[in-house]
Amino acid sequence: MTAVSSHLSITLTQLMQLYGGIVIGDASSIVTGCAPLESAKPGQLAFVGHSKYLEYVSSTHATAILISQPDLDKLRIKNEITGNAPEPAFIVTLNPYSYFARVSQQFSEAAALSSLVEGVHPSAVIDPTATVAASASIASHVTIEAGVVVGESVHIGAHVFIGHDAVVGNNSHLYPNVTVHHGCQLGERVIVHSGAVIGADGFGFAPDFVRKEGDQQTGEWVKIPQVGIVMIGPDVEIGANTTIDRGTMTNTVVEQGVKIDNLVQIGHNCRIGAHTVVAGCSGIAGSTTIGQYCIIAGAVGIAGHVTLANRVIVTAKSGVSKSLLKPGVYTSSFPAVPHKDWNKSAALLRNIKKLCDRIKKLEAELEAIHALLDDVGE
Repeated sequence: MTAVSSHLSITLTQLMQLYGGIVIGDASSIVTGCAPLESAKPGQLAFVGHSKYLEYVSSTHATAILISQPDLDKLRIKNEITGNAPEPAFIVTLNPYSYFARVSQQFSEAAALSSLVEGVHPSAVIDPTATVAASASIASHVTIEAGVVVGESVHIGAHVFIGHDAVVGNNSHLYPNVTVHHGCQLGERVIVHSGAVIGADGFGFAPDFVRKEGDQQTGEWVKIPQVGIVMIGPDVEIGANTTIDRGTMTNTVVEQGVKIDNLVQIGHNCRIGAHTVVAGCSGIAGSTTIGQYCIIAGAVGIAGHVTLANRVIVTAKSGVSKSLLKPGVYTSSFPAVPHKDWNKSAALLRNIKKLCDRIKKLEAELEAIHALLDDVGE
């Protein structure tokens, strides 16, 4: 983690008013950035995310530290602190990590805004019927087609394409080379990273084949028009080179607060529930519904037309071929093992049918022996 700083200066009292917590120490102390505990400098805010990092508190140069009450109690016991407030100042909060993330985000946004120039670059091409807020920033070689609505304080990076009648909500940020196809809607504070494509056609084709003599068949795949759109809720973040397909007849929906990593494929007509996270290289086939607060780990494959309940966790490289209707952790991947062990397991798998047949035969013979012994005993 590297330090985050900006031209923003804020007191601990102001942080407490914004994000809560209790200040122990000088509440008028000013912080101008965030940094890790072990490398923080005067004027920076750090945090203790786990008790194992308490050892760095005595040597840090941070002006203030975010800490939980249990960790502060441990620190007091360790340092034999009785009445005086420990130095540096502390903000006591239930979740120092998320508190740090929010403050760091504020400094980062302030730094970005300080270099942001409102207005439209001369090389941008904007249709006269598009509505672009005066506070928006439109970089070079951007294309905005007819009927597009770009909200207040939107930042659109170089070479972004926004198709006709699309909507980009207030305070959203589209990094360079993003494509938003026609009609798609992005809510407020949406972040879309470079190379992402929102609203490309879904993978919809109807088979039209005629089988002839033998195994030969003729015909073709007939493309199904994809006339739905993609609807992105507020506070969604979409990673680089991720693709979200438009719906076939209905819409593809990504609800509020969803976080999607790089290189993720989301098929047509999918619905991703609020505050779900999807890690990199995962693929979600069409017409799948994923509930709220789910965690889809890296390289997970989810078949089409299945449903995942709220608060489902699917571990890395798992395959989901049927609905998961109860919250919980699901795994179907096979962990890495030495190659020779895998070969042995694969050999057993290839012969599993023969082994099952042999077991059934042995069970039948054993049952016959028991019956015979019972007859003799009588």
